[in-house]
Amino acid sequence: MMKVIEIAIEKLKALPEDRQAYAAEVIEQIAAGDSGVFHIPEEHMKGVLEGLAQAQSGEFASDEDVDRVLRRPWA
Repeated sequence: MMKVIEIAIEKLKALPEDRQAYAAEVIEQIAAGDSGVFHIPEEHMKGVLEGLAQAQSGEFASDEDVDRVLRRPWA
C-alpha cells in the first residue's frame, strides 16, 4: 500500500463515525470502477445544484471570503 494512503487511513480513523462512513462511501465508489464518474449522494444533490446555479449566474465568493474560510481553524 502506498504510504500516502496509509497516512490518509490513519487520519480517517480519528474522525467521528459519520464522517468515516461518508469517506468509506467515496472510497467504495472510487474502487468500484474505472469510469472516473463520481456519483453525488442524493442528500448532497440539492446543494450541488444550488452551487451550479450560482456559478452560472456569476455568483462567486470574494477573495476575502475565501481567504477567511481558508484561515479558519478546523475542528
